[in-house]
Amino acid sequence: MQLSAQECELLKQLEEGLWLSKTRFDREWMENILAPDFIEFGQSGRVFGRQQILDIAPIELLSTIPLADLRIKPLDSNTVLLTYISEVQYPEGERRALRSSIWSRDEKSWQLTFHQGTPIQMHQQYSSRGD
Repeated sequence: MQLSAQECELLKQLEEGLWLSKTRFDREWMENILAPDFIEFGQSGRVFGRQQILDIAPIELLSTIPLADLRIKPLDSNTVLLTYISEVQYPEGERRALRSSIWSRDEKSWQLTFHQGTPIQMHQQYSSRGD
């Protein structure tokens, strides 16, 4: 299954919205994109449900946009896997993580159903191309 360029751009914008303070902490925006059964395996090793994500207090996100090494892989006609590397500045330094998100589409819109972050050690290199 092939996604159109417009669909790929929309998914990229939705994913990047999770890393921008103005959208990430806009409760209405988040309620619209998080699926009712959303689950996240955080890079901390903790598991988060939809309500826990919605209840996170706003902070300033210092994320690198565009997302590094972003790949979109259709799983079926209404489901895609996005993978990329997040790069975020925190007071204690930059953190990089391998990220994966599963987005599902209904007749109206895309919703995020699953997200996972896996820390990358600063000296470790990664490419989704298998380099």
